[in-house]
Amino acid sequence: MEELRHKPVMPTEVLQHLNPQPGEVIVDGTIGLGGHGKLIAACLGNTGVLIGIDQDESALAIAGQNLEFFSGKLVLHHDNFRNVGTLVQPSFPQGVDGLLLDLGVSSLQLDLGERGFSYHQNAALDMRMNHQQTFSAADLVNTYSQAELTRIIRDYGEERWASRIAQFIVAQRKITPFVTTEQLVTVIKAAIPASARRTGPHPARRTFQAIRIAVNRELEVLEEGLQAGIDLLKPGGRIVIISFHSLEDRIVKKIFREKAKSCHCPPEFPVCQCGGQAELKIITPRPVVPTTEELETNPRSRSAKLRAAYKLV
Repeated sequence: MEELRHKPVMPTEVLQHLNPQPGEVIVDGTIGLGGHGKLIAACLGNTGVLIGIDQDESALAIAGQNLEFFSGKLVLHHDNFRNVGTLVQPSFPQGVDGLLLDLGVSSLQLDLGERGFSYHQNAALDMRMNHQQTFSAADLVNTYSQAELTRIIRDYGEERWASRIAQFIVAQRKITPFVTTEQLVTVIKAAIPASARRTGPHPARRTFQAIRIAVNRELEVLEEGLQAGIDLLKPGGRIVIISFHSLEDRIVKKIFREKAKSCHCPPEFPVCQCGGQAELKIITPRPVVPTTEELETNPRSRSAKLRAAYKLV
């Protein structure tokens, strides 16, 4: 049932830019339910290797079932992709041929109300992608200072009413600690003026995104994992990243641009003295976005942006 609900984002574009070939070693660093993994595995043949990483143990188990058809070597790791280097490099010291990171929240996490990711379903205020982690959304909402909450909601959610939402959260938790998603949604709605709630997305969308990012340290993980993943690629190896909000996309864009520079001398140097060499060649000058047809069949892809590059040295 979970597989039927899961539609991989931009499948054609992922295969085009990742270009998996028979016998190659490909890493899906956020394998989720195995949607993209199935497409990649079909290209690798019986001599290829697909390495899947996910911090969600439930999703990883389903991915294993969905990839039972694969005749090559399948290696699954219950871990965070920030550790991709230590997980993969010992077995493949020469590097890998491709790396995919789909940074979206999986269908399993969104559709199972008890995970606490959705503002549409009442559940425990959880939002942990890895159940072995002890710190949850409830811990964050109930213990962080008003200033810290404001910063998180403003910076990670890009929410204009961040200060007011944080103020309402702190006032409410003095009366009753936050336990459920419904409690949090109610307070967010109360904090945002009615005129601002009449248009745009669900009023809790940005705040829920911000709290989820903070609980799972998603932006720190992305920077570390992206650096480690680039280091792991062979020359000619491809990297494809799908992000779902501007904060992630900015990080990917920044790191790709830095790795694509050949000179790292200070700007005031008239002539390059570092003898540097570009590490990446960017193959998507602008991010690739879903087609109109995909948006009609998979609304969850609406904010997706794909960037790709290949390793030069």
